[in-house]
Amino acid sequence: MTDPSYSSLFTQHRRANWIRLRTLVVLRWIAIGGQLTAIVVARRLFELELALGLCFLAVGISVVMNLVALAIYPENKRLTEGEVTGMLLFDILQLSFLLFLTGGLNNPFALLILVPVTISATALRWQTTALLGGTAVTLVTAVTFWHVPLHTPEGAIMRMPEMFVIGFWLAIVIGAGFLGAFAQRITSEIATMSDALVATQMALAREQKLTDLGGVVAAAAHELGTPLATIKLVSAELMEDLEGDQREDARLIREQADRCRDILQSMGRIGKDDLHLRFAPLEAVLREAAEPHAGRGKEVRHAIVGEGSALTIQRRPEIIHGLRNLVQNAVDFARSTVWIEGGWTEDRIFVRIADDGPGFPTSVLGRIGDPFVRRRRVEDDRRARPEYEGMGLGLFIAKTLLERSGAELSFANGSGALAPQTGAIVVVSWRRNVIDAQVSGPRAALGHNVPIEV
Repeated sequence: MTDPSYSSLFTQHRRANWIRLRTLVVLRWIAIGGQLTAIVVARRLFELELALGLCFLAVGISVVMNLVALAIYPENKRLTEGEVTGMLLFDILQLSFLLFLTGGLNNPFALLILVPVTISATALRWQTTALLGGTAVTLVTAVTFWHVPLHTPEGAIMRMPEMFVIGFWLAIVIGAGFLGAFAQRITSEIATMSDALVATQMALAREQKLTDLGGVVAAAAHELGTPLATIKLVSAELMEDLEGDQREDARLIREQADRCRDILQSMGRIGKDDLHLRFAPLEAVLREAAEPHAGRGKEVRHAIVGEGSALTIQRRPEIIHGLRNLVQNAVDFARSTVWIEGGWTEDRIFVRIADDGPGFPTSVLGRIGDPFVRRRRVEDDRRARPEYEGMGLGLFIAKTLLERSGAELSFANGSGALAPQTGAIVVVSWRRNVIDAQVSGPRAALGHNVPIEV
């Protein structure tokens, strides 16, 4: 089941907090160096007439902004979205002013106006990227018509043919939209996948911790069994020899020994990491996976189909947790019944989980297993799953964990021919030599009992 605690980690991203001030400052120093080099080369090598005072003023403002930023904040400061937006907006304005002073779109370096937009697309929300992209397009359009011409030493004006200027402007406009949208989409998918994989690791780590804790409890119950039995035996003998209050004290000792035994047994129900319980019958594994959802108002039916004696498989945390997530999804959407069927053939082991609910939406059937980190806004979803507090990662976690164990998953919807199993159908299958206890390898010897060190 998807842990509600994940919600605090995987709510709306604020990727701007990933960016250090030092990163933007270094990029701006590089831009300043390039701008100064371009100005000096244009003036000294090509002898172009430039408004040097205003050009150096624009570059100087960038230098001052960098120095002020370094003076006020530490270099490792993580910038907020507003701070990143302000810095990128300043870069767009400064570069547009330089383009105004150096020929507008006749200056080939006008293409660099796309850099702040691309940075925004990889770090900020799409609304902010749209704002910066719109600002860049507006300013580029303005300097296309209003700019200071570039003059050669002979007084001629350097300009490209009008058709090339229009084409350059159109390329920048399309580039701002395409690069912004493309970078935003790719970065969002990478972030979503990263968050989903972290959630998967957390789910597996939690299951492993529970398993390890159960192993400790099982070991403690095993080690304490002998002394508790001794206490119970001695107290029974004392009850026969003593009378009055002393006999009642002996009875109390025996009752408390029984209570200790019962407590250890109840705690040891999750003690599945004991060596002789690393393998379990397929039916037992399926029932354990479905147990947390057995009392949620839906009937959960189990069936085992296979030839020969009961099949014993590896009992691994990723298998338990993955199947449990699939069962949760089936119980959440089932109208009344969930079917869990396990079986095997000569070369495959399979588990089939079906329900009588509405089934998977047709629009997402081909994309099931992708991480959809989103909030549920549809009231019908909340009514259908009142206890659900996850973010759509359940199927992704289940698919990832089960594939990690060597499984192959297929998702489908039932039909009238499969009635009453008309809802979602998930089939999980493994090659038999992957998890079959008899085929994947002999069971390890239990060895001697080892005292628990504390």
